[in-house]
Amino acid sequence: MNMADGAKECEPASKKIKIQSDIQENDENIHTVLKDFSEFQQKRILSINSQRKTICIEGSFNNKSGTAIVLLEKKPFNEESLKNTLDYSCTLHKEFSNDIYGFYECFPSVKYNGIKTTVIHPATEKHIKKYQSQDVHLIEETPELYNSVTLPHLQKEKFSLQWVINILEHKSETDRVVFEDSNPEIGFILLPDLKWDAKQIEDLYLIAIVHQTGIKSLRDLNSCHLPLLKNIKEKGIKAIKEKYNIPSSQLRIYVHYQPSFYHLHVHFTYLKYVAPGIHAERSHILSSVIDNIELMHDYYQKATLSFVVKETETLFLEYEKRGIVKKR
Repeated sequence: MNMADGAKECEPASKKIKIQSDIQENDENIHTVLKDFSEFQQKRILSINSQRKTICIEGSFNNKSGTAIVLLEKKPFNEESLKNTLDYSCTLHKEFSNDIYGFYECFPSVKYNGIKTTVIHPATEKHIKKYQSQDVHLIEETPELYNSVTLPHLQKEKFSLQWVINILEHKSETDRVVFEDSNPEIGFILLPDLKWDAKQIEDLYLIAIVHQTGIKSLRDLNSCHLPLLKNIKEKGIKAIKEKYNIPSSQLRIYVHYQPSFYHLHVHFTYLKYVAPGIHAERSHILSSVIDNIELMHDYYQKATLSFVVKETETLFLEYEKRGIVKKR
């Protein structure tokens, strides 16, 4: 969609072209048989984040074609698991002590010592670049740069939306849905983000995926989408309050730019949780987005928007060609 389309008359979702589920089932779907990592062959570590306590590994599975990515993340503590951790089943190995201070390594019961694990297979080169540690740069994207650089790039380089289609068509993750408004114009599905295991509210993270198609990102939003945005905010807050007893004043509700996938979705996180992607260079608070559009119906078609890009991303290469960014 060209930036000028922001001022066009709203088009009903029923007239938009429906996303087609044109990807065949993979005969080698690892997730139907994966029980352990005995067949996993590690190739290299893509990244380690000591602050978030994550590690990302590239490898492959024996007798399975394609690259695999394994993301391991230590879970946050919660009150329920703590009750079953500090007991006789928890072993302590003393490292040293000094006066009243003792330092130990703690080995809880296996049941309460799980590591959150995400497996991507078969992983594409784009997945590898996404998780690989690398230098990043800040792009100040004017409307002209969006139309001449970013948009053409998006039209030829993007992740598959098949997993999004599966959710919207109730083919996958139906048991994880927290709330759904099935209205094709203003409806959405609210479910836990893949980064949250939904076992404790300390790191609560949900996303609202809209039913309406054709909205790639913040850049596409205009006054036609105000009913949709307000509906997501109102009903998302209500659903989270009813299920998790978290008030709106303790929720961070925002959209990313650039997003990780180009089908409009809204993030809901617990305010005390330092979630990935909440920093000023990427997140836009939903209330502010709504206010900006109410002030100017095509605000996001006229504004300069900043975003972060990694050096190995093809979008970085497009901006580097034009001399807008360069490596050290």
